Amino acid sequence: MTQSPQRVAIVTGAARGIGAATAQRLAADGLAVAVIDLEEAAAKGTVDAIQAAGGRALAVGADVSDAAQVEAAVGRVAAELGAPTVLVNNAGVTRDNLLFKMSELDWDTVMGVHLRGSFLMARTVQKHMVEQRFGRIVNVSSTSALGNRGQANYSTAKAGLQGFTKTLAIELGKFGITTNCIAPGFIVSDMTKATAERIGQDWDTYLAARAAEIPVARAGQPEDIANAVSFFVSERSGFVNGQVIYVAGGPKA
Repeated sequence: MTQSPQRVAIVTGAARGIGAATAQRLAADGLAVAVIDLEEAAAKGTVDAIQAAGGRALAVGADVSDAAQVEAAVGRVAAELGAPTVLVNNAGVTRDNLLFKMSELDWDTVMGVHLRGSFLMARTVQKHMVEQRFGRIVNVSSTSALGNRGQANYSTAKAGLQGFTKTLAIELGKFGITTNCIAPGFIVSDMTKATAERIGQDWDTYLAARAAEIPVARAGQPEDIANAVSFFVSERSGFVNGQVIYVAGGPKA
């Protein structure tokens, strides 16, 4: 019996946090993983962890909001790891502020990474998926899509990703490609630690307060999101398409 070729995944924003945990989980599931982040050097830690565990991985530096860099990055992945048929659009930034203080640059930067970046990555990678007649796209949204004070840009981008997901599911499904979306709740990460710092709260105090609001009485960990991604990209999820799952410890943020 011939062995099926190893599937290749791309995870953006995978130098740390949710992206790093997701890349390592997919590698543990048997996929080769391209770890994309703004700086290639930043992605090397995730790659080293995957390789130390016996997996195949590649660090790639790219600004996902730049079309030329996306084309070059995906081309390199295809050449060095193989045709990518799994894409996790995780790259993200925050530029939080109340509406009257938010600059056009704050708005455009967040839209550029979350929405334009996910669009460019999906448009480029889908060619390989269509050729293989198999694909899995997972977009990382947020409970902030439901609205969050001081995050008009981020909330709008994360809500947009949900509409993007449902449309790709309709367009690409006939090619064996599913597109789904995960909306994390409060996850322990550099981003949430930066939020605590921005509002002037001690991290431990902030963490305890947020955990107390969550029905399962704990904060989420990056691995909680990685577990959900693992399901969505697997063979067994082939009839799950266009869905948004809130991984938040409860029914709302």
